[in-house]
Amino acid sequence: MARWPRDNPLEERLLAIDPRGGRFQDHHVGDLPKLLAPRDLVVVNDAATLPASLLGRTGAGDAVELRLLEAPVEGQARAVLFGAGDWRTPTEHRPVPPRLKVGDRIAIAPESADPVLVSVASVDPERPRLLTVQFAPTAEPLWAALYRCARAVQYSYVKAPLELWHVQTVYAARPWAVEPPSAGRPLRWSLLEAMRQKGVALATLTHGAGLSNTGDPAIDAALPLPERYEVPRATVDAVAAARASGGRVIAVGTTVVRALEGSASDHGGELVAGAGVTAFKLGPGTRRRVVDGVLTGMHEPSSSHFQLLLAFADDALLRRAHAHALSHGYLWHEFGDSCLVLPPRLRVA
Repeated sequence: MARWPRDNPLEERLLAIDPRGGRFQDHHVGDLPKLLAPRDLVVVNDAATLPASLLGRTGAGDAVELRLLEAPVEGQARAVLFGAGDWRTPTEHRPVPPRLKVGDRIAIAPESADPVLVSVASVDPERPRLLTVQFAPTAEPLWAALYRCARAVQYSYVKAPLELWHVQTVYAARPWAVEPPSAGRPLRWSLLEAMRQKGVALATLTHGAGLSNTGDPAIDAALPLPERYEVPRATVDAVAAARASGGRVIAVGTTVVRALEGSASDHGGELVAGAGVTAFKLGPGTRRRVVDGVLTGMHEPSSSHFQLLLAFADDALLRRAHAHALSHGYLWHEFGDSCLVLPPRLRVA
């Protein structure tokens, strides 16, 4: 398990999996240009990771953590409530938080000179830790208050607290993600330029990646919840150009797959430019209309992320690949190694 970002991401391991041939091969992230072909298209999620972990106290004085599920819109956002504890405690071992009701308030950073107040706007009746919260007006803009009072979502397996710069991609733009779109973490401008020199195109979209785990079985079973995305016209045109020239569309991360396939699913199979909210989920037998392959992190077969990859390769192949990676020292999770699930080109124009 990778416990901290590594110094040279291009030297991290990359397992290339061919789902059509049932094969896999060891590489490094820096080898990506060699694994792609001219007129292929790589699509990345340019969402920046916002400070989504808010420590505070309820009106009754209980210490809690509020983790946003999305970027606030008009001062309101969905969030998950955690009991007292810090980043060293796995989410599933955190104490159950107090049960809040509509109208209850939480003071974020209550020890600061200017705490931020949020009130409970709604409570999910079946999952009481799942809230919608409303931020009270502040003397400073809400985003400034968030960056002052909140911090990046933390992981119990890392060796020290994470700062926001540890969880950003090099091409991060709008702060829509509450956890990092980590598949793109090892990509560097030098690598993207090497792809371009080979004739591989690059396109972007923005997808608000949500929480990967909450420790609440009822909430975790529903993840990922519907998430906001925006697909630019330039990306739609780039997909069409790749298709017309026999190129493949490679998504960097499952958030990109959800945005592209969710857009196509909502529009009768046609990828359409614009913003939306997608509830699209990947799994065995998923019909993919846009994406041919995916670059993603390494995850255990018991994880929900592993199940998402069954939309790209069969279970037996993925399990063999996982066993190989495990025996060859690959590292797991957000700062771990990568895998590329991508079939060969059927034809080269």
